[in-house]
Amino acid sequence: MSSQQARAAPKAFLIVPLVASMLMIAPFTVDAYLPSFPAIGHEFGVDQATMQLTLSLYLWFFGGMMLVHGPLSDTFGRRRMVLISLTVYALASVGAAMAGNINELIAARIVQGIAAGAGVVIGRALVRDLFEGATAQRVMSNITLVFAIAPAIAPIIGGVLDTWLGWRSVFWFLALFAGVSMAGVFAFMPETVGTHNRQSIAPLFILKSYGRALSHAPFMGLTLVFALLFSGMFLYIAAAPMVMVGHLQQTPTDFWKFFVPLVTGLILGSRVSNFLASRYAPMTTVSIGIGLAAVAVGFNVVQSLWFAQHPAEINAWRVWWTVSPIMFYAMGMATAMPSLNLMGLDYIPAQRGLASALQGFTQMMLAGIVSGFAVAHLAQNLLWLAWGMAALWLLAALIWIAWYRRAPRLGFASETRHA
Repeated sequence: MSSQQARAAPKAFLIVPLVASMLMIAPFTVDAYLPSFPAIGHEFGVDQATMQLTLSLYLWFFGGMMLVHGPLSDTFGRRRMVLISLTVYALASVGAAMAGNINELIAARIVQGIAAGAGVVIGRALVRDLFEGATAQRVMSNITLVFAIAPAIAPIIGGVLDTWLGWRSVFWFLALFAGVSMAGVFAFMPETVGTHNRQSIAPLFILKSYGRALSHAPFMGLTLVFALLFSGMFLYIAAAPMVMVGHLQQTPTDFWKFFVPLVTGLILGSRVSNFLASRYAPMTTVSIGIGLAAVAVGFNVVQSLWFAQHPAEINAWRVWWTVSPIMFYAMGMATAMPSLNLMGLDYIPAQRGLASALQGFTQMMLAGIVSGFAVAHLAQNLLWLAWGMAALWLLAALIWIAWYRRAPRLGFASETRHA
């Protein structure tokens, strides 16, 4: 750790909310404006399919641009790229708030997607730049704690703003949130990529670097373990409307029964990870997290099998029997997540931005495949969903066992030409 990093490391109480705010922009951008879909569609005279474009196009550009933000932060520095991306995001949010038609709104959402991915990629890389070992795991778990709250409060904030001030106020709020984050970055975020270790931005070099990362089995193993665990949870998030309304006969106002336990599980997992950080090695923490998820998966299959044989038992208790294993699965995933991400970044120390970008891109793409293809078929039956989660967990567990047995030494024979 450099002298600059050593000076910055004690400021964990500043880094945690700072990085958390950078990561929260992504779920805020997705969830805060969802309650405004009817109002926006009515004002612009467009149907639901067109409104979905404002979401899907944002997600596509958000995921794809992660692969760009990482290498750029390795070349031009973390702090500079975060400030630029937050500025672009804030301007795009203002553009969305002032949109005069649906095409202008879609264009603004695309620009939001282009800029929002930087916070996710650079935030994780920044933590590993500044902290090591158990401290890094504790910081990352604390960030997970704050970040987990975003999906729960974003629709509430968006709904209140839409009701009282109209849908445009939601985008003014997003612009303000980006401005506050920008002020925090400007005041407290150190630059962790010095001029002596910045990487080349040459396209061929970047492509070769991604090629080496993709072919690095231990790094991709850890990346896939987390992406598969996340997809197991995202399977139920994407299927939530069919699960809650279609199968459990709940109303749209009852969605809190799904998301509050889910967020609770994420918060509990972050606390478990924090507790284990100074007591066990990261590999042990991941094993514990995957073990907790295994219990949740088994419980989920058993209760789904029971209710499949007793289809008449649709009552209030059925909701909690269905949601409880999802909460415990989220707890296990959140326990394993900090260590999985940090160990993966340690394989590519000279290009952590690029490594973080590939982690985020893999997670987004796999979740997109699950929501785009698997949900449509599995969500027709709660038992099928339970088996789908079990299959994703099993793949993650098998990859983890293979990685654990090899226990490869850290190191990545990458090309480290400087810019």
